[in-house]
Amino acid sequence: MNNYMLSYGLMFLGLIITVIADLYVRSSYKKYKQVDSKKGLSGFEVARHILDKNGLKDVHVVEVKGELTDHYDPTRKVVRLSEPIFKGTSIAAVSVAAHECGHAIQDSDQYTYMRIRSKLVPAVNFSSKFGYLAIMIGFISGMLKLSIFGIGLLLVMLLFQLITLPVEFDASRRGKEELDKMHALDSSELKQSASMLRAAAFTYVASLVTTLLEILRLALIAFDRDR
Repeated sequence: MNNYMLSYGLMFLGLIITVIADLYVRSSYKKYKQVDSKKGLSGFEVARHILDKNGLKDVHVVEVKGELTDHYDPTRKVVRLSEPIFKGTSIAAVSVAAHECGHAIQDSDQYTYMRIRSKLVPAVNFSSKFGYLAIMIGFISGMLKLSIFGIGLLLVMLLFQLITLPVEFDASRRGKEELDKMHALDSSELKQSASMLRAAAFTYVASLVTTLLEILRLALIAFDRDR
């Protein structure tokens, strides 16, 4: 009974962390989206400049729908920026564009953690599909080994999230360096940019902690059922 109460406590804690992280990044994004950069460069202009200066003229910058949908696609060599980032001239627009270009530079430099993360993608896709299925069947059938196997698959997801942290922090570091080099932001604006990117990075830390708590919760339930 105590294990079940603890498991619900872990689930609740994970939910709280997720909500806080989401609110933090959205409030930070909203705040800096309303602050125009002094030079007035758009996210597209910043991205194109950074890529060209790093010899990545073959990497395209395209606009995509949505908000906070920005990402770098290493398979197609494309930096995809949401409309507020692509067209915007705010601190948020410039910062996010530079961050995504940081990923493109990582790809070009064959950054170790990014390569490891890419190799883990097939295993993560498999784990996300069959991990919870194995755990559920294990719980229903009372097969502890099957539940443990499913939990083991979730550990692959945890490893992926762990490796994602240095990838994201390094992309932000590279992005800030590029913004400083091209004088897109002054010193006070660079501090604001760092603050926004730090908020975005917090979501990855929160995701890692939440996954760890979920694995612990499922392990508690599995071993409690086996008693």
